[in-house]
Amino acid sequence: MNDTPKLLVVDDEPDNFEVVEILLFREGYDLVFAQSGREALQEIERQLPDTILLDAMMPEFDGFEVCRYIRSHSQYQHVPILMVTALDSKLDLAKGIEAGANDFISKPVNAVELRARVRSLLRVKQQYDQLKALLKTREELSNALVHDFRNPLSSIVMSADMLATTPLDTKQRKYVKYISSSGLRLQSMVDSLLIVAKVYANKLQLHYQPVDFVSLVRTTLSEFETLAERKQIQLVARFPDVRHTIDADETICRRVLDNLLANALKFSPKGSTVEIAIEYGDEGDLCVRVADDGPGVKPEVRQQIFEPFEIGQIMQGVSQTGLGLAFCKTAIEAHSGSISVENRTPHGAIFTLILPRKRCDGMTG
Repeated sequence: MNDTPKLLVVDDEPDNFEVVEILLFREGYDLVFAQSGREALQEIERQLPDTILLDAMMPEFDGFEVCRYIRSHSQYQHVPILMVTALDSKLDLAKGIEAGANDFISKPVNAVELRARVRSLLRVKQQYDQLKALLKTREELSNALVHDFRNPLSSIVMSADMLATTPLDTKQRKYVKYISSSGLRLQSMVDSLLIVAKVYANKLQLHYQPVDFVSLVRTTLSEFETLAERKQIQLVARFPDVRHTIDADETICRRVLDNLLANALKFSPKGSTVEIAIEYGDEGDLCVRVADDGPGVKPEVRQQIFEPFEIGQIMQGVSQTGLGLAFCKTAIEAHSGSISVENRTPHGAIFTLILPRKRCDGMTG
């Protein structure tokens, strides 16, 4: 492994390359030169440097444009950029900062200043790399732990199902059913975490098939009957007379419905109603609405609640991880759909998800 810092020097004047090489000679850096903005981007795509010394004034594709391009691409945007410029106006400096430069040095370049600024930016890059490695280790450990939860959870659910086939009185059967449904909910949460991890790692593959969402919602509702009974909440479903299949990943969409219903039941008070309704737009797009009688969602946090680990409003006695709605957003957007929330009158919240109609077959029922 080569630990020598790599510096990409971008300047359209070859003489300036020699100056930088002389000034940084004793630092032991691996210097790579590019004579134009486009050549610099080609080099960055080939191998990321640890720091970029970027001349501001170049023909065709100047340093400001190169800087903006780098900052607009996630795979490059963390690389520190030292803008080398003969410009000294405050407006030009502001332009460079807005473009994404980390620091500036003026021509003619001073050797002591150049070495100090390059060292500073290399420290920034090193800290970024260390943090990235730490986060990757934590992510891998978390994913491994979540993955290992699946086996004991499967055993709990299977054991509860086997126990349900034995002679039990009414009260025992009620508790066994509760164990089974709770185990299934935990399994769904674990699977959701694994799916979110795949999305962030760009490894999620959707398995599209025609899905009848009316049937899917009915199946999902049946899994929540026990929980709804315990909280004395009525589940209400509203379906269209004519329905269609929507091309989607059925497993992932089922987990989205699980999360939305679990969220609605979690925040709804005893004796209230949770309603789920399906509609189809003029173009056949699917619209699913889940409405509850909870406290609603404040306007200022309606986007925030869809971010990982973000909680809109802390509720006493209610378990809130900040992952369920983040998963829903990730999963629906992976289907090129959308999800939003609005308040219900007189109280409560309505979560609406929309999925595009990729392919449909007419169905009645």
